[in-house]
Amino acid sequence: MIKNQWYAVLDSKELKKNKPIGVTRFSQKLVFWRDELDNISCIFDKCCHRGASLALGKVANNHIQCPFHGFKYDSSGKVTSIPANGKDRPVLSNFKVNSYIAKEAYGFIWVWYGEPRENLPKIKFFEELKEGFSYGGFSEIWRVHYTRAIENQLDVVHLPFVHNTTIGRGNKTLVNGPVVKWNEDLMTFYVKNEEDNGQTPQKPNEIENYEKLFSLQLQMPNLWQNIISDKVRIVAAFAPIDEENTKIYLRFYQSFMKLPVLKQIINNLSSIPNKIILHQDRRVVLTQLPKKSELKMDENLIPGDLPIIEFRRKREELKKQEIEKES
Repeated sequence: MIKNQWYAVLDSKELKKNKPIGVTRFSQKLVFWRDELDNISCIFDKCCHRGASLALGKVANNHIQCPFHGFKYDSSGKVTSIPANGKDRPVLSNFKVNSYIAKEAYGFIWVWYGEPRENLPKIKFFEELKEGFSYGGFSEIWRVHYTRAIENQLDVVHLPFVHNTTIGRGNKTLVNGPVVKWNEDLMTFYVKNEEDNGQTPQKPNEIENYEKLFSLQLQMPNLWQNIISDKVRIVAAFAPIDEENTKIYLRFYQSFMKLPVLKQIINNLSSIPNKIILHQDRRVVLTQLPKKSELKMDENLIPGDLPIIEFRRKREELKKQEIEKES
């Protein structure tokens, strides 16, 4: 994992007021809860007393109470009350569990995976989607590391083979470029695939007016966007569960329909073709070994894999930067 990053880990709709939920993220069992004021809290889902799951407890006044012996925890993971010791007795400092800073933005619950800071960076999302768009979507768990799930959406070579009956029709097997551009930790890549008539593929620096080509984006560390048109986008968040599992949140965004009932019908219907396409990917990606990708591994990559290579480089660069800061 890349430390000191905001990760989208849940859909906002999964977290109801005063109803804690337990999930695994970053290979850790966590409990999230939302209080009456919509404050979001996230702490380790294991009572420091006897190890019970706090997710089975109840929420009151932004505290969560263990279902086993009634210990109450605040959002920092500290125990504030032990009923068996008396309500006015102080609680020793060792009665605590680890916590994460969690916030809600753009319909997701985000976790700051790193050291607490006074001034945390802003949560980064695709600027054009912040206003004027509505969305519908679905989620599902894949038995792969989140790097493999992300790389599938950066793969411009697989379309005519995996998706030959859907978005890969046309037998455009020859890959020009692709062109990859970075703006800090936002990658935009431009696709120019075509039928192979014996021509030599163009190198990235040979492609003119690449800005007019079909493009996709990756916002590090785990957010992706397919720019279908100015008014239609597909967005995915890849929530890391553990070393071998990822929860994918796939959304269809549109701004062409504004009428409340009709726009929601359109948004919901979008899940049908999107599931078909995603499941075409899943059939193949789940067979990849190892389940986790790295910059240096036993794979022979080709020029068309440039977005994947760039992702691996950036991921390694960010991980290295954080290690150097700690040393």
